[in-house]
Amino acid sequence: MKKLVIFIALPALMLCSACNTIKGVGKDVTAAGNAVSHAADEAKPKK
Repeated sequence: MKKLVIFIALPALMLCSACNTIKGVGKDVTAAGNAVSHAADEAKPKK
């Protein structure tokens, strides 16, 4: 019975921690995209 609980609990804990990691990566990618967009806007010739 103990092995069954560990077998179910361990993957569940890993999935919960992965959600936070993926959320953090999403924020990093968004920030990088915003930086590239901002740099592209600054590189456009002024009218």
